[in-house]
Amino acid sequence: MSSTCMPTTNSRQAPYPENESKRVFDLLSFDLDYNALDQEFAELTSLAARVTGTEISLVNLIDLYTQWTVAGHGMAVMQTPRENTVCQYTILEEDHFEVQNLQEDERFRELPGIEDGPMLRYYFGVPLRTPDGHNIGALCVVDKEEVKLSTDEKDLLKSLANEIVKRLLLLKEVHTLRSELAEARAVNRRVAHDVRGPIGGITGLAKRLIQKEGKSSPEEVLKICLMIHKSGTSLLTLADEILQPTQMQAAQPEIENETTLSKFKDALEQLFQPQASEKAIGFAVHINEELGNIIFSKNRLMQITVNLVSNALKFTPPLGEVTVSLDLTMSQNNRVLKIQVQDTGIGLSQEQVDAIVKGKAPSTVGTQGEHGFGMGLQLVRQLLESLRGTMQVQSTPGLGTSFELLIPIGLVSHAG
Repeated sequence: MSSTCMPTTNSRQAPYPENESKRVFDLLSFDLDYNALDQEFAELTSLAARVTGTEISLVNLIDLYTQWTVAGHGMAVMQTPRENTVCQYTILEEDHFEVQNLQEDERFRELPGIEDGPMLRYYFGVPLRTPDGHNIGALCVVDKEEVKLSTDEKDLLKSLANEIVKRLLLLKEVHTLRSELAEARAVNRRVAHDVRGPIGGITGLAKRLIQKEGKSSPEEVLKICLMIHKSGTSLLTLADEILQPTQMQAAQPEIENETTLSKFKDALEQLFQPQASEKAIGFAVHINEELGNIIFSKNRLMQITVNLVSNALKFTPPLGEVTVSLDLTMSQNNRVLKIQVQDTGIGLSQEQVDAIVKGKAPSTVGTQGEHGFGMGLQLVRQLLESLRGTMQVQSTPGLGTSFELLIPIGLVSHAG
């Protein structure tokens, strides 16, 4: 088993790995859309169930607060609070984690789906380990009856887990290549735009010489030739500047990973409505309907918002409310996405707000014992800095908290 920190105050929650911050950052670096992976891993989860003869097999990814079931066989894709899962123990292991009877294990017997619902009994999980050595999730098989897996069956599950990681890495590489391709296309468009003017000037001057063949004085011909030479020299200088590596890096990438306010809203509702309902919290997402079909890059936006909403749900008691508002501000030189996450939770003192602003948010316990290291808000801050965004925090103890984010999004376009 890998090294862990001290157990949390929540009896259901497993200890956190000592490398928890790096582990979560590794997961976030994949920039995954958890709603779009079911088909990607459908055949692997089906194969895992067939190999072991179990009813259920799942691919789970685990962040600070939540287990995201991104693909499943025999059970619907869903998301679950981390402290209500068995896979939170699997990511602590080097090889695998097995429980013959979940109903007799005091760590799990009161969990949803074990003491009620399908009343699951057997569990076997293999950690999904990245090349950097971080367990970002688990491939697991589950059944209502006790199962005895052979060594070969366990080895096959480990091979399938390795294949899942390889596919995740491939998806990450594809995303990177798309970004680089989009950046190259952006440079090409800028090159075409920048050289059009000088070339047009040169061709225009040449046309004047042709039209006035034999009619221009030597002085006029010399003047036009000097102008052509000057324009050509300027064009060569421009070409040199464009081809500089620093210019390539500075070019504004046009990310193909696109979304709209309407799609963003739908994704957040799908991700968090079940968790909010389970905790009896009202959850709503509002958007500027007039700009609902404006297309913009969703690069890292979901990771930022997921952490904020998870944090809001964590600190809002039952019958409270969490509201997300999404809007766009557009002018000729300033296109900004505004994300506001408000809750009616326990609120923060001014000292805590100051700590968040300074990036020193302490660990606290949620309204139902959920535990964290204060890393969720640190992750948001670092992701925001990478996007050159800003964050404002307003809170009143006992009344709730509001986070307002402003994120530059570059060029936008209309869907359809």
